[in-house]
Amino acid sequence: MSEDVIKLAPKDFPPLLKEITDPPKALYLRGSLPKSENVILTVVGSRKYTSYGKEVCERLISGLRGYPVTIVSGLAIGMDSIAHHAALNAGLQTIAVPGSGLSDSVLYPASNRGLAHTIIERGGGLLSEYEPDFKATIWSFPQRNRVMAGMSQAVLVIEARIKSGTLITSKLATEYNRDVLTVPGSIFSTNSEGPHMLIRLGATPITSSKELLEALGFKVEDKKQEIDMSDCSPEEIKVLKLLTEPLPRDELLALLDMNISQANILLSLMEIKGLIKESMGKVMTG
Repeated sequence: MSEDVIKLAPKDFPPLLKEITDPPKALYLRGSLPKSENVILTVVGSRKYTSYGKEVCERLISGLRGYPVTIVSGLAIGMDSIAHHAALNAGLQTIAVPGSGLSDSVLYPASNRGLAHTIIERGGGLLSEYEPDFKATIWSFPQRNRVMAGMSQAVLVIEARIKSGTLITSKLATEYNRDVLTVPGSIFSTNSEGPHMLIRLGATPITSSKELLEALGFKVEDKKQEIDMSDCSPEEIKVLKLLTEPLPRDELLALLDMNISQANILLSLMEIKGLIKESMGKVMTG
Protein backbone atom coordinates (compact mmCIF):
# COMPACT_ATOMS: atom_id res chain seq x y z
CA MET A 1 0.00 0.00 0.00
CA SER A 2 1.51 3.31 -1.06
CA GLU A 3 1.90 5.83 1.74
CA ASP A 4 1.42 8.94 -0.37
CA VAL A 5 0.71 11.53 2.31
CA ILE A 6 -0.22 14.98 1.02
CA LYS A 7 0.06 18.13 3.10
CA LEU A 8 -2.98 20.27 2.39
CA ALA A 9 -2.93 24.02 2.17
CA PRO A 10 -5.60 25.69 4.36
CA LYS A 11 -7.51 26.66 1.22
CA ASP A 12 -7.93 22.94 0.45
CA PHE A 13 -9.34 21.98 3.87
CA PRO A 14 -12.93 20.67 3.93
CA PRO A 15 -14.98 23.92 3.71
CA LEU A 16 -16.75 23.70 7.08
CA LEU A 17 -13.47 23.00 8.88
CA LYS A 18 -12.17 26.39 7.80
CA GLU A 19 -15.05 28.10 9.63
CA ILE A 20 -14.33 26.88 13.18
CA THR A 21 -12.62 29.10 15.73
CA ASP A 22 -9.58 26.82 16.15
CA PRO A 23 -8.89 25.15 12.78
CA PRO A 24 -5.78 22.99 12.46
CA LYS A 25 -2.64 24.75 11.27
CA ALA A 26 -1.88 21.82 8.98
CA LEU A 27 -3.81 18.87 7.60
CA TYR A 28 -2.42 15.70 6.04
CA LEU A 29 -4.31 13.44 3.64
CA ARG A 30 -4.02 9.90 2.34
CA GLY A 31 -6.56 9.03 -0.31
CA SER A 32 -9.43 11.36 -1.15
CA LEU A 33 -11.11 14.31 0.52
CA PRO A 34 -14.87 14.23 1.17
CA LYS A 35 -16.81 14.68 -2.05
CA SER A 36 -17.73 18.35 -2.38
CA GLU A 37 -21.37 17.57 -3.19
CA ASN A 38 -21.86 15.27 -0.18
CA VAL A 39 -23.36 15.94 3.22
CA ILE A 40 -20.76 14.98 5.85
CA LEU A 41 -21.97 13.03 8.88
CA THR A 42 -19.63 12.18 11.75
CA VAL A 43 -20.60 8.99 13.59
CA VAL A 44 -19.12 8.29 17.03
CA GLY A 45 -19.85 6.00 19.93
CA SER A 46 -18.51 3.74 22.62
CA ARG A 47 -15.47 1.53 22.19
CA LYS A 48 -17.27 -0.96 24.46
CA TYR A 49 -20.45 -1.17 22.42
CA THR A 50 -23.45 -3.47 22.88
CA SER A 51 -25.07 -5.69 20.26
CA TYR A 52 -27.92 -3.14 20.21
CA GLY A 53 -25.53 -0.30 19.39
CA LYS A 54 -23.82 -2.31 16.65
CA GLU A 55 -27.12 -3.24 15.00
CA VAL A 56 -28.41 0.33 15.26
CA CYS A 57 -25.27 1.75 13.66
CA GLU A 58 -25.28 -0.77 10.82
CA ARG A 59 -29.00 -0.36 10.13
CA LEU A 60 -29.00 3.45 10.19
CA ILE A 61 -26.01 3.73 7.85
CA SER A 62 -27.32 0.97 5.56
CA GLY A 63 -30.45 3.09 5.07
CA LEU A 64 -28.33 5.93 3.65
CA ARG A 65 -27.40 3.83 0.60
CA GLY A 66 -27.73 5.80 -2.63
CA TYR A 67 -27.70 9.22 -0.93
CA PRO A 68 -24.79 11.69 -1.26
CA VAL A 69 -23.48 11.21 2.28
CA THR A 70 -19.89 10.84 3.52
CA ILE A 71 -19.43 9.07 6.86
CA VAL A 72 -16.62 10.37 9.07
CA SER A 73 -15.31 8.55 12.14
CA GLY A 74 -12.11 8.09 14.11
CA LEU A 75 -10.86 4.62 13.02
CA ALA A 76 -10.93 3.49 16.67
CA ILE A 77 -11.88 0.00 17.84
CA GLY A 78 -15.59 -0.14 18.63
CA MET A 79 -18.32 2.02 17.14
CA ASP A 80 -15.89 3.92 14.87
CA SER A 81 -14.88 0.71 13.10
CA ILE A 82 -18.51 -0.41 12.84
CA ALA A 83 -19.44 2.92 11.23
CA HIS A 84 -16.61 2.71 8.68
CA HIS A 85 -17.49 -0.90 7.77
CA ALA A 86 -21.21 -0.06 7.53
CA ALA A 87 -20.45 2.86 5.20
CA LEU A 88 -18.28 0.65 2.97
CA ASN A 89 -21.01 -2.03 2.89
CA ALA A 90 -23.58 0.61 1.90
CA GLY A 91 -21.39 1.96 -0.91
CA LEU A 92 -20.86 5.28 0.88
CA GLN A 93 -17.66 7.27 1.00
CA THR A 94 -16.02 7.20 4.44
CA ILE A 95 -13.22 9.28 5.95
CA ALA A 96 -11.14 8.24 8.97
CA VAL A 97 -9.57 10.82 11.29
CA PRO A 98 -7.16 8.87 13.54
CA GLY A 99 -5.49 10.25 16.67
CA SER A 100 -2.09 9.62 15.10
CA GLY A 101 -0.10 10.43 11.99
CA LEU A 102 -1.01 8.66 8.75
CA SER A 103 2.10 6.54 8.13
CA ASP A 104 1.42 2.83 8.48
CA SER A 105 4.18 2.55 11.09
CA VAL A 106 2.25 4.77 13.55
CA LEU A 107 -1.37 4.51 12.34
CA TYR A 108 -3.54 3.91 15.39
CA PRO A 109 -4.85 1.40 16.13
CA ALA A 110 -2.51 -0.91 14.22
CA SER A 111 -5.25 -3.56 14.13
CA ASN A 112 -7.30 -1.27 11.85
CA ARG A 113 -4.53 -0.71 9.32
CA GLY A 114 -6.28 -3.07 6.90
CA LEU A 115 -9.53 -1.14 7.32
CA ALA A 116 -7.66 2.10 6.61
CA HIS A 117 -6.29 0.65 3.37
CA THR A 118 -9.77 -0.50 2.32
CA ILE A 119 -11.20 2.96 3.03
CA ILE A 120 -8.62 4.51 0.68
CA GLU A 121 -9.11 1.83 -2.00
CA ARG A 122 -12.87 2.44 -1.97
CA GLY A 123 -12.58 6.17 -2.65
CA GLY A 124 -12.37 7.46 0.91
CA GLY A 125 -9.45 8.89 2.82
CA LEU A 126 -7.51 9.40 6.00
CA LEU A 127 -7.12 12.88 7.49
CA SER A 128 -4.90 14.05 10.34
CA GLU A 129 -3.46 17.32 11.59
CA TYR A 130 -0.45 15.44 12.96
CA GLU A 131 2.85 14.87 11.18
CA PRO A 132 2.85 11.57 9.24
CA ASP A 133 5.12 9.82 11.80
CA PHE A 134 3.39 11.20 14.92
CA LYS A 135 2.52 8.50 17.48
CA ALA A 136 -0.86 8.78 19.20
CA THR A 137 -0.94 10.24 22.72
CA ILE A 138 -3.67 10.66 25.34
CA TRP A 139 -4.24 14.29 24.33
CA SER A 140 -4.20 13.71 20.56
CA PHE A 141 -7.60 11.98 20.56
CA PRO A 142 -9.65 14.80 22.16
CA GLN A 143 -7.82 17.27 19.93
CA ARG A 144 -8.61 15.37 16.73
CA ASN A 145 -12.31 15.26 17.72
CA ARG A 146 -12.62 18.92 16.78
CA VAL A 147 -11.55 18.04 13.22
CA MET A 148 -14.33 15.46 12.97
CA ALA A 149 -16.93 17.80 14.44
CA GLY A 150 -15.71 20.82 12.51
CA MET A 151 -15.74 19.26 9.05
CA SER A 152 -19.27 17.82 9.39
CA GLN A 153 -22.78 19.15 9.03
CA ALA A 154 -23.93 16.88 11.86
CA VAL A 155 -22.62 14.50 14.52
CA LEU A 156 -24.47 11.27 15.37
CA VAL A 157 -23.74 9.73 18.78
CA ILE A 158 -24.52 6.01 19.17
CA GLU A 159 -23.94 4.80 22.74
CA ALA A 160 -21.71 6.70 25.15
CA ARG A 161 -21.19 6.62 28.88
CA ILE A 162 -21.58 9.89 30.75
CA LYS A 163 -17.80 10.44 31.04
CA SER A 164 -17.00 9.12 27.57
CA GLY A 165 -14.58 10.95 25.28
CA THR A 166 -17.28 10.53 22.63
CA LEU A 167 -19.21 13.35 24.28
CA ILE A 168 -16.29 15.73 23.64
CA THR A 169 -17.14 15.48 19.93
CA SER A 170 -20.80 16.32 20.55
CA LYS A 171 -19.83 19.24 22.80
CA LEU A 172 -17.56 20.62 20.09
CA ALA A 173 -20.29 20.11 17.50
CA THR A 174 -22.61 22.27 19.60
CA GLU A 175 -19.94 24.97 19.93
CA TYR A 176 -19.44 24.93 16.15
CA ASN A 177 -23.20 25.19 15.57
CA ARG A 178 -23.44 21.72 14.04
CA ASP A 179 -26.48 19.47 14.47
CA VAL A 180 -26.15 16.90 17.24
CA LEU A 181 -28.12 13.69 16.68
CA THR A 182 -28.29 10.69 18.97
CA VAL A 183 -29.93 7.29 19.37
CA PRO A 184 -32.07 6.57 22.45
CA GLY A 185 -31.28 3.33 24.28
CA SER A 186 -32.29 1.22 27.24
CA ILE A 187 -32.70 3.07 30.53
CA PHE A 188 -30.90 0.13 32.14
CA SER A 189 -27.73 0.50 30.05
CA THR A 190 -24.85 2.78 31.09
CA ASN A 191 -24.12 3.15 27.36
CA SER A 192 -27.39 5.05 27.04
CA GLU A 193 -26.55 7.65 29.68
CA GLY A 194 -24.71 9.88 27.19
CA PRO A 195 -27.39 9.85 24.47
CA HIS A 196 -30.19 10.46 26.99
CA MET A 197 -28.28 13.39 28.48
CA LEU A 198 -27.80 14.82 24.96
CA ILE A 199 -31.54 14.49 24.28
CA ARG A 200 -32.30 16.40 27.49
CA LEU A 201 -29.90 19.11 26.26
CA GLY A 202 -31.71 19.39 22.93
CA ALA A 203 -30.09 16.82 20.63
CA THR A 204 -32.34 15.31 17.96
CA PRO A 205 -33.31 11.70 18.74
CA ILE A 206 -32.88 9.35 15.78
CA THR A 207 -34.75 6.04 15.56
CA SER A 208 -34.65 5.25 11.82
CA SER A 209 -32.69 5.93 8.63
CA LYS A 210 -35.62 8.04 7.42
CA GLU A 211 -35.32 10.31 10.46
CA LEU A 212 -31.56 10.47 9.96
CA LEU A 213 -31.92 11.45 6.29
CA GLU A 214 -34.48 14.11 7.18
CA ALA A 215 -32.16 15.48 9.87
CA LEU A 216 -29.47 15.76 7.18
CA GLY A 217 -31.79 17.79 4.98
CA PHE A 218 -33.05 15.14 2.55
CA LYS A 219 -36.69 14.73 1.57
CA VAL A 220 -37.63 11.09 1.98
CA GLU A 221 -40.79 9.50 0.68
CA ASP A 222 -42.14 6.35 2.29
CA LYS A 223 -41.83 3.46 -0.13
CA LYS A 224 -43.99 0.52 0.79
CA GLN A 225 -42.73 -2.53 -1.01
CA GLU A 226 -45.46 -4.89 -2.15
CA ILE A 227 -44.85 -8.47 -1.08
CA ASP A 228 -45.45 -11.15 -3.71
CA MET A 229 -47.84 -13.60 -2.06
CA SER A 230 -48.54 -15.69 -5.18
CA ASP A 231 -46.45 -18.63 -3.95
CA CYS A 232 -47.45 -18.34 -0.30
CA SER A 233 -49.61 -20.82 1.59
CA PRO A 234 -52.81 -19.58 3.29
CA GLU A 235 -50.99 -19.70 6.66
CA GLU A 236 -48.08 -17.64 5.30
CA ILE A 237 -50.46 -15.08 3.82
CA LYS A 238 -52.18 -14.78 7.21
CA VAL A 239 -48.82 -14.04 8.88
CA LEU A 240 -47.89 -11.42 6.28
CA LYS A 241 -51.25 -9.67 6.60
CA LEU A 242 -50.82 -9.51 10.38
CA LEU A 243 -47.38 -7.89 9.98
CA THR A 244 -48.53 -4.49 8.76
CA GLU A 245 -46.14 -3.33 11.46
CA PRO A 246 -43.48 -5.21 13.48
CA LEU A 247 -44.98 -7.34 16.26
CA PRO A 248 -43.46 -9.07 19.30
CA ARG A 249 -43.22 -12.80 18.59
CA ASP A 250 -45.55 -13.76 21.47
CA GLU A 251 -48.20 -11.32 20.23
CA LEU A 252 -47.95 -12.68 16.69
CA LEU A 253 -48.25 -16.26 17.92
CA ALA A 254 -51.40 -15.35 19.89
CA LEU A 255 -52.98 -13.70 16.83
CA LEU A 256 -52.27 -16.75 14.64
CA ASP A 257 -54.46 -18.92 16.88
CA MET A 258 -52.43 -22.04 15.98
CA ASN A 259 -50.69 -24.80 17.87
CA ILE A 260 -47.54 -23.12 19.26
CA SER A 261 -45.20 -25.75 17.87
CA GLN A 262 -46.74 -25.56 14.38
CA ALA A 263 -46.70 -21.76 14.49
CA ASN A 264 -43.01 -21.65 15.41
CA ILE A 265 -42.20 -24.07 12.57
CA LEU A 266 -44.19 -21.88 10.17
CA LEU A 267 -42.34 -18.72 11.26
CA SER A 268 -38.97 -20.45 11.01
CA LEU A 269 -39.71 -21.62 7.45
CA MET A 270 -40.90 -18.13 6.47
CA GLU A 271 -37.66 -16.66 7.87
CA ILE A 272 -35.61 -19.13 5.82
CA LYS A 273 -37.59 -18.07 2.70
CA GLY A 274 -36.84 -14.41 3.49
CA LEU A 275 -40.52 -13.54 3.89
CA ILE A 276 -40.06 -12.35 7.47
CA LYS A 277 -37.21 -11.53 9.84
CA GLU A 278 -36.84 -11.09 13.57
CA SER A 279 -34.88 -8.22 15.08
CA MET A 280 -34.70 -6.77 18.59
CA GLY A 281 -37.51 -9.01 19.79
CA LYS A 282 -39.96 -8.16 17.00
CA VAL A 283 -41.04 -10.01 13.86
CA MET A 284 -41.41 -8.01 10.64
CA THR A 285 -41.73 -8.59 6.92
CA GLY A 286 -38.43 -9.37 5.21
